[in-house]
Amino acid sequence: MRLCIVHLLLGLFSVTAWADQPGAVIYLPEAMPLATSSNSARHGLFGDIALEALDRAGYRVTIKSDPVLRATSRLREEENLLFTPFSRTPDREDHYTWVASVMPLPRAFFSYTEPVQDFEQARKRYKRIGVGTGTAQEEILLRQGFSPSQIYPLKLGDTPIKLLELNRIDAWFTVVPEGKYDWGRSNNKPLLMSPELASTDMYLVCSKRCDATMAMALRQAMDALRADGTISRIQARYLGEPD
Repeated sequence: MRLCIVHLLLGLFSVTAWADQPGAVIYLPEAMPLATSSNSARHGLFGDIALEALDRAGYRVTIKSDPVLRATSRLREEENLLFTPFSRTPDREDHYTWVASVMPLPRAFFSYTEPVQDFEQARKRYKRIGVGTGTAQEEILLRQGFSPSQIYPLKLGDTPIKLLELNRIDAWFTVVPEGKYDWGRSNNKPLLMSPELASTDMYLVCSKRCDATMAMALRQAMDALRADGTISRIQARYLGEPD
């Protein structure tokens, strides 16, 4: 009986301690292997890293999922919301609190035809390029001189591999890990990939109006994860051993 009471008290103490933790809301897009909210055990490369940082910083977390444009609009309008992964680009610089860089990610073109070798070839060859709505890929292509008419916005539920098979798009421009992930799960003929043509640092970001204490705690937690090798181990889990 005495042991049962001790266990009950310990349980109540744990629940109370958890309830006393400050809360945080993070949005994770559906973009495996980078992030997902639909798996209760694993949340993708950036999702796992961000959740570990939040845990170490002492926050209890609510995970939400919205399309990228809707989620990042919420960050601009509301306070203390988090999102990852998110590219740091000139057009976005003043609209968010850039909490911590996680790692850079390269971009490339994926297609069923002979790969292009540079942006100039891609501008001349591709009439329709699939690009995730709300991602940095659109900004990158526009800065490289592509016409808006060449950019085919991929909406939630679109499957780029299927669109390529149906000739709805000529190529898919995306981050290399996501392209390879979908490529490896296609049962059709293999995709072809261009050289890596662009790269941006991918961040954990917060609302423009972000609690300074939370931002600092997460920045310090991310530094600790990098220093003790946790980020490298999570990266190896999803992408294989880091270079």
